[in-house]
Amino acid sequence: MRAKALIPAIIAILVLVAALELRDIFDFIGLKLPRIPMPYGRSTVDNLAAVLLVIVAALFLARKRRWALGKNLGLSTNGWRAPLVTLLATTPCWVGLALQGHLATDTTARDLLFTALLFPLAEEIVFRGFGFIFTRNQLGWNMTAAVLVQAVVFGAMHWLGAGGGMGMALQIFIMTALGGVIFALLDAMDGYTIWSGLVFHISLNAAWSVFTAPDAMVFGWHGNILRLVSAALALSLIYILHRKRA
Repeated sequence: MRAKALIPAIIAILVLVAALELRDIFDFIGLKLPRIPMPYGRSTVDNLAAVLLVIVAALFLARKRRWALGKNLGLSTNGWRAPLVTLLATTPCWVGLALQGHLATDTTARDLLFTALLFPLAEEIVFRGFGFIFTRNQLGWNMTAAVLVQAVVFGAMHWLGAGGGMGMALQIFIMTALGGVIFALLDAMDGYTIWSGLVFHISLNAAWSVFTAPDAMVFGWHGNILRLVSAALALSLIYILHRKRA
């Protein structure tokens, strides 16, 4: 890779690594991110800071259409059929959790707003919007690099935040990184926009919040099969949809 392309690539990777660790970075250098005195206030600030960081990085690194942030970060739309089809594809996960779990009594509408909508939106802008779509279309990364780099960093961020033993943390890394691959592929198939991956991300997060299931299912093969079946269905349906359009 030529130096002209290597330096932006290194900056992009550093931005991804730093995005959701900004609070620790600020603490290390003796600064403090502000706190919002509300439920999820700390996480809200962290996610907003991450989104702001990738916006600044996108403006700095863009090779063309510098100010077209919506397009560069995948925020434009390619119609809503694909996201709706993706939402339909998550049905197996909802049905499986409904049959093997039970409704969570401690989940509130506020919990769903933050954990199933706002935080996934921030993650998709950071990792798929900047980490995949921007690096692919603006920095010229090949498909494999654009998919895998953001997915590995995405998995690593969740690994670092995971509790439990090493085995569980490793499983979280693998499944989250695989999720990053799937979200990126959905976005690529829908014209390099983040919405299909976001809808898939939101729906799965919501399902695991609305229903409570035994840990053996959540972290075992039952839960992973539900996720993988939904992912395969989503990819297949979007492929069929766009083949018909073509």
